[in-house]
Amino acid sequence: MPKLTIDNKPVEVSDGSTILYAARKLGLDIPTLCYRDGCDPSTSCLVCVVKIKGKENFVPACATVAEENMQVESETEEVRQARRTALELLLSDHLGDCVGPCESICPAHMNIPLMIRQIVAGKMVAAIKTVKKDIPLPAILGRICPAPCEKGCRRNEKDEGVAICLLKRYVADTDLASGNPYLPECQRDIGKRVAIVGAGPAGLAAAYYLRQAGVKCTIYDDNPLAGGMLRYGVPEEKLPREVLEAEIDTIRILGVDFILNTMVGKDISYKHLRSDYDAVLLACGEQKDKIDIEGLEVVKSGISINNNTLQTNLDDVFVAGSIVRKGRMAVRAVEGGKRAAGSIVQSLMGKEVTGIEYPFTVHMGRLQEGEIEKFMAFASIEKRVSLSIEGLEGLTDEQAKAEASRCLGCDCRKLSSCKLRSYADKYKVKAGRYKGVRREFEHNIEHPEIVFEAGKCISCGLCVQITVKAKEKLGLTFIGKGFNVRVAVPFNESIKEGLAETAGKCVEACPTGALSYREHEE
Repeated sequence: MPKLTIDNKPVEVSDGSTILYAARKLGLDIPTLCYRDGCDPSTSCLVCVVKIKGKENFVPACATVAEENMQVESETEEVRQARRTALELLLSDHLGDCVGPCESICPAHMNIPLMIRQIVAGKMVAAIKTVKKDIPLPAILGRICPAPCEKGCRRNEKDEGVAICLLKRYVADTDLASGNPYLPECQRDIGKRVAIVGAGPAGLAAAYYLRQAGVKCTIYDDNPLAGGMLRYGVPEEKLPREVLEAEIDTIRILGVDFILNTMVGKDISYKHLRSDYDAVLLACGEQKDKIDIEGLEVVKSGISINNNTLQTNLDDVFVAGSIVRKGRMAVRAVEGGKRAAGSIVQSLMGKEVTGIEYPFTVHMGRLQEGEIEKFMAFASIEKRVSLSIEGLEGLTDEQAKAEASRCLGCDCRKLSSCKLRSYADKYKVKAGRYKGVRREFEHNIEHPEIVFEAGKCISCGLCVQITVKAKEKLGLTFIGKGFNVRVAVPFNESIKEGLAETAGKCVEACPTGALSYREHEE
């Protein structure tokens, strides 16, 4: 029964136990990709390395036996850097997208592929929840957004991109027409108040997210009606005012107060707002005159801010929208409002203001010749719907499902359970630090239940062990040597033949999206 310490914490384990087992007994999270309970350690990924005092080299925690008086370090910066390097080397040979190109290019980072799958399945309540997680004004943006997401759609390499904006509008219009529009759940009042200057897209979005966090909001605007540039800069024939009013009402119903016909800086002072509220958000669009707030730093390009947090040099003053970044793309203003709200909540809760951090993501980039046809295996071959984005009627149910069926489903099927992504995010790796030879995209769909994407395989060997122990007739094995070793079915047989009995077990064990069920994780 050896006694050892891990990060200065004592632990006693039975003879033959590994450092990994001892760490788990202490509740410590040592990362593993190629190790799984019930399987033999292969020590191929090296993300579980630790340092033993008195020894020069790192050792894999999954295969190193604990010894008496051993002193293990598992969370020093030296160990973290070793794990970071191991992850970056694995990613140098990784081919796949974490999220779809459309979501990556969308300024609001909306989960577009998930919305599209929900439309196909007829899950409209779920679809509006997906949309409004990141875009609080989807019926508006579905009519006026220039749709940068569609320019990033991979289907453009085949024919035409999916009509994402029309689909977003379809989901939002269906929700508004239901008579009971979706409202997000708001936390209990936390006793904090925020003044928002400007009732345009940035201010409205910020209020939407602040209310969900339990923060009381009052929006000030010098116009007689809310909407900002949405109302006073967009023609009514492009954005019907009943649609604008309906979506503003969903924010008003959350408990947001509006004080209109009031010019901050003239009818009410910024000093008064700062004394009366816990924070102030400037979302008042491009300004011709200097904003008169005592102590506010102004540089040549405008107000001095932290670009990540949108916080000014004054701890209680934040900015969002066109006052920060000139331009007329409402979706960017909405995203800015969301980011500012996240930072304000952190500040109000007494936390370090770091802003919204998006998860680690890798991208395939442009496809090589012939690869688009492999993506087309799961998509409809129909042409894009011809309705214009400004079409007054919008999509019918049939048109929406038909258009949604054109989506290639580029995002990872195991996004939420991919351990490689999770650890890459935790250790803040740089995906392109080590450049490897790009693999050819492979999309094996021969099996009726699962998909095999060899470009995401890290050769951990867990699936190989599972098929051996289950006595699969063919199973899986390693093909090749050295860095070019690959997992495949022996004798060039199909994945259907190789995983006749153990497909589900192999999917569950796979630490990446290499083996996944045909349906995406939701």
